[in-house]
Order: sequence, then structure tokens, then C-alpha cells
Amino acid sequence: MLSRQEESWNKMAADAAMKTQRTLVILGVILTLLGIAVMRRGSVRATLGMPAAMRAGTISGTLEFGGLTRGYLVHPPLGYHPGTPLPLVFVLHGATESNYGVEELSRMSPKADAEHFVAVYPAGTGRVVTWNAGGCCGAAMKENVDDIGFLRALLEKIERDYTIDSKRVYFTGISNGGMMSYRVACEMAEQVAAIAPVEGALNVECHPTAPVAVPRPAAGTARRRAPPTPRVRRWIRNGAGRSPRRPDISDRGRAPRRSGAWPARSRRSRRAPPCAGCVGFRRRHR
Repeated sequence: MLSRQEESWNKMAADAAMKTQRTLVILGVILTLLGIAVMRRGSVRATLGMPAAMRAGTISGTLEFGGLTRGYLVHPPLGYHPGTPLPLVFVLHGATESNYGVEELSRMSPKADAEHFVAVYPAGTGRVVTWNAGGCCGAAMKENVDDIGFLRALLEKIERDYTIDSKRVYFTGISNGGMMSYRVACEMAEQVAAIAPVEGALNVECHPTAPVAVPRPAAGTARRRAPPTPRVRRWIRNGAGRSPRRPDISDRGRAPRRSGAWPARSRRSRRAPPCAGCVGFRRRHR
């Protein structure tokens, strides 16, 4: 016969097991419902043919081009309705980045809502994602990926899906994306009104077939240079700007002595200006 205390303990253990089982069942139901909701939301957002009332947020899409499935994001402005032609702005991410990241970085989607234009964020290619900007970058350049063809096809698709003012199509981008926007201006000039590259350079021979506007800083608006760090100041004091002698590596690859390479730090090297053009710089930043 079990004592009353043992019976009480057994009952408490049974109650605890039942509560744990109920909790696990409830958690399983909640997770299942959340999974279904996420799947439905993703399938809806990937569909571009949804009613205009549902196009409030950013929508993901894909485009088959050049044997690849290319991804992009499109953000129509809040309250978008077909029939009214809107400007179109392409935002190109930098190397190793993503179209999701550049949407957050540029904050172009809230701007599209405020100014009423359509923002598009295409994605580059490769394991390390890049654009083929001509002289840069990564696998996209080495494999000669037809990014111009992709952007042209994507532009035509967006113009079919939305009411776009073809005279107000713009490109911007950062880093490798800025380089790509330059290439777009050179090779898609008849379809682009203006570009606004950020931290990028022109890397192709440029022969545009139509004028393309490229903004330039107004006179007097150039940013002031940041003062040098202590390490840069030491570099200046120790002879930056001088032409170092080429080290002699003919002796079986042995490293040259310090005296034959960069000038050693000395009291004289601190006082002597590294170059004629650096005197004012040193006076300002001592």
C-alpha cells in the first residue's frame, strides 16, 4: 500500500506531465500556423500581378535572362494606381552586397512613398555578388555576364507591369553599383534620363547615343578633408612623398637592409618637409 504522501507525489507528477504535454501541443500548433503564414506571405510578395491595393510594400520577383534566374525587388509607392505614369529609379548595390541591403542603406523606398515614384533593386550575380561594370568586378567581369542586357530586360518588364514615364528613368548605385550605373549611361543612354553614381568610377569606353545627365557638386560644396590620424602623421614625418629606392632582390631574394629601403625615422626626417606640396598640409595638421 502506498502512503498518502507517495500518492500525492504521483498525482503531482502526473499533473505536471499533462501540463507539459499540453504546452508542447500548443507550441506545435503555433509554429505550424506561423510557418503557413510566412509561406503565404512569401508567395504573395513574389507575385507581381496582385491588385494595386496590396502593392504597399516591397515585392520580390525573378527574371529568367541569359540562362540565369535573376532576382530583383520592386517598391511601388503607397497608393499606386495604374494609369498615371511615374518616374522609375534603379538602385544598384555594391560588390559583395545585396539588393535587400541597399534598399535599407539607401532608404529609397520611403523616399519613393514620399515623392511618388517606383524604386527597383536588382541583384547581381555570383557567389560573391558583383556587377560586370567593364573593368570591375569579380566573377561577373571575368565571366562577362551580360548585366546590361539584364537591366534592359528588367526595365522593359517593369514598364509592362507598371505605368512608367519612359522619359524619367534614373539609375544610381554605390561602389560597384555606381560603376555599373556609369556603364548603363554609356550603353543604355536612349533609355535613361540621368544617373547619380556614388563611390564609383567609369570603367568602360563610353560612346552614349543620347545625352544623359550626371550631377556634379556645385562650386564651393566640396567636403573638407578629414584631419590625418596619428599614424598618417608619423608616415608624413618619416618621409611620405619621397621616392624610395627600389630594393635589390637579386641576392637570392633576401630582404634589403632598412637603410636601402624606406627612410628611417630620425629627428631630421621629422623637420624636413616630405614634398613641396605638403608644407601647408603639415603646418595645418601638426
